[in-house]
Amino acid sequence: MSPAPNDAPPLLEVRGLVKHFGIKSGALGRISSSVRAVDGVDFEVGQGETLAIVGESGCGKSTVGRLVLRLIEPTAGEVRFEGDNLLALDQDQMRARRRRLQVIFQDPYASLNPRMTVGAMLGEPLWLHRLVGNQKQRNERVAELLELVGLRPDHARRYPHEFSGGQRQRIAIARALAVEPRLIVADEPVSALDVSIQAQVINLMRALQKRFGLAYIFISHDLAVVKHIADRIAVMYLGRIVETATADELFRNPRHPYTRALLSAVPLPDPTAVRERALLEGDIPSAVNPPSGCHFHTRCPFARESCKVDVPQLVTEFAPDGTPHATACPWWRELPPAKILIDGVQQEQDRIRLDRLQAAFVSQTEAT
Repeated sequence: MSPAPNDAPPLLEVRGLVKHFGIKSGALGRISSSVRAVDGVDFEVGQGETLAIVGESGCGKSTVGRLVLRLIEPTAGEVRFEGDNLLALDQDQMRARRRRLQVIFQDPYASLNPRMTVGAMLGEPLWLHRLVGNQKQRNERVAELLELVGLRPDHARRYPHEFSGGQRQRIAIARALAVEPRLIVADEPVSALDVSIQAQVINLMRALQKRFGLAYIFISHDLAVVKHIADRIAVMYLGRIVETATADELFRNPRHPYTRALLSAVPLPDPTAVRERALLEGDIPSAVNPPSGCHFHTRCPFARESCKVDVPQLVTEFAPDGTPHATACPWWRELPPAKILIDGVQQEQDRIRLDRLQAAFVSQTEAT
């Protein structure tokens, strides 16, 4: 799906978002330090657009999603949805807004109430937001939602334990769609599923987006999955966004050393392919005491002395295709060319080789 037109106002605007979790210690339980989970994040999401937020575990991407939904309160910053500052709304006003903001959680086994039937779970938001007038309309709407996500209407009488993981995630998607949202935060929605089921769920989300004009914030650590659904990608490291670009531009021309390292770990669909890996040394630093300057300098193979002191700004420049590409690294132009990706010709060659391998596998299977 193409990004929203440049002249269209953004559906969601996030400015200076910060979230610090206090750490209590001592007999009196006083806050002695804090975890800097999100440390000044800015981004926008257009109407009908998918913004993917990627990064290692602990980088703060899931916390960003919860802050946007006000499931947790930020330490500082501003979240504007449809022009309104969500952080200035009271409880009743925020409840009304939640119709337009929904979430799909990572674990389809834990996100559904085991004591409620599927029909009751899908009907509950309809009743809370007064979207149906009577039980008959409620049942009809539940049946419609189940059919939208590829399930049968009679599944409404079943309980969550009677479904597979992929079916449960379809139910979670149906629950998010029940109140006709405009923005859905999908927090690792396919990471707990098998690869074949992942593809089905991703295709379903894309079809629903095209049909209803939905916008997604798609949170994931898997860039191979993100490539198939995202319009734009924001790469996070230790609470900060270090690079943003369109999906095609980011995969074609990664600028930040951390982005290069992430992309080098994406598997190629060819067992014979060999490419250079950008290996990072050590683990991600603690968010309680993050490194000074650029947070990534302790693991960056191209770090300079100034990186230990200066906090890099996310500077936007236009890519050759005319799309904005922002990078939080002042030295990206001086880095050696990225040798971790393949060009369009190589991708086509790899696709042909993969098709041959699959055809050979099918022939052997039929012969046996």
